[in-house]
Amino acid sequence: MIKPKTTKKETRQELESLVDQFIKAQGEIQQVDMGESGLVDGKYNTSHMGFSEPKQDRTPLNHVVAALQQKKHNKPAPSSHNSPKKKPTKKIIYDDFGDPLRWVWEEE
Repeated sequence: MIKPKTTKKETRQELESLVDQFIKAQGEIQQVDMGESGLVDGKYNTSHMGFSEPKQDRTPLNHVVAALQQKKHNKPAPSSHNSPKKKPTKKIIYDDFGDPLRWVWEEE
């Protein structure tokens, strides 16, 4: 049995009831400044950002790219006499009333 999806209205009502229950149980809501919850000891937590290693020098490969481009532009054009023959296609033959009679193979 598939559980029906909850609507936005139902989700809002559930959150409001949870907040009301928290407040009725003498819970207190603290106001925090925007972005404060993402700070560790007043600073951004940079341990997960990936900037801990120094910048690495990249190996220039301009000559490799130039060789690939040259090879790409020097390809000979495909000749028409070496192209594969087209396969025959199946075509339906209809009678004068539009009813199918038979299939025939046609070569193009």
